[in-house]
Amino acid sequence: MAIVNATDQSFTEETKEGVVLVDFWAPWCGPCKMIAPVLEELDGELGDKAKIVKLDVDENQETAGKYSVMSIPTLLVLKDGEVVDKAVGFQPKEAIEELLNKQM
Repeated sequence: MAIVNATDQSFTEETKEGVVLVDFWAPWCGPCKMIAPVLEELDGELGDKAKIVKLDVDENQETAGKYSVMSIPTLLVLKDGEVVDKAVGFQPKEAIEELLNKQM
């Protein structure tokens, strides 16, 4: 499954079903750039078990505010539209896998 770039308008639709890892990020954020290849690698390994959605906080402030995102990168794990876990800051691949595995 390919990583989806969501917007304020598409966020609910993209995250309403299944296990979804949401990456709140911005183009100028160094740790966000570091986590991007980790997410790409995970996306290839997850198949249909989970979906990865990226949301640019500069362009989609409404959704970032709704989820009280104060620092980036912030990773939220949603299950059927509800937040079930959260991590803030750069996370190694193993930590992200652990977040997701608790929900799958």
